[in-house]
Amino acid sequence: MQDTESPDWRDDVIQDFARSELFERTFKEGMALVEETAAYLDGGGRQESKLLSRNAALAYAAESMRLTTRLMQVASWLLVQRAVREGDMAPAAACEDRYRLNADTVVRAEVLASRTELPTSLTRLADRAERLYERVRHLDRRMYVENPADERTNAVLGQMNRLKTAFGS
Repeated sequence: MQDTESPDWRDDVIQDFARSELFERTFKEGMALVEETAAYLDGGGRQESKLLSRNAALAYAAESMRLTTRLMQVASWLLVQRAVREGDMAPAAACEDRYRLNADTVVRAEVLASRTELPTSLTRLADRAERLYERVRHLDRRMYVENPADERTNAVLGQMNRLKTAFGS
């Protein structure tokens, strides 16, 4: 577990993000995607899954579980950031490991094999959730894991990493 005593620079980074427009947009996008996914899985997705072959139905179940797990991780992380913004949680408390995104990757290999048989609505939601998760995971690492002193040590490498992030390489 990480020390709950976060350095002052980290507290500032966390609070600045929680008050930013980027957080606001990400929070709205994340919560809207959670609602949209829940509505789909409880409605149209339930109907679509009944029409699938046995193997496709198993893949559908696995993908929908992976999807909801990803979205719940993102929603929990975003709610912690909102708690920091509203003063309900200290930035140092938000640094605890239990509030970090799970480092384990959720395997998609089984689903990829039968993805063509899955409803398009489900795969689109899964793709959107995966992109959102990766963005939030990047933010989590930048805010809670990485040390700005590491970047200062090699300014060129730090700049190259920022360019890679910006241009998706």
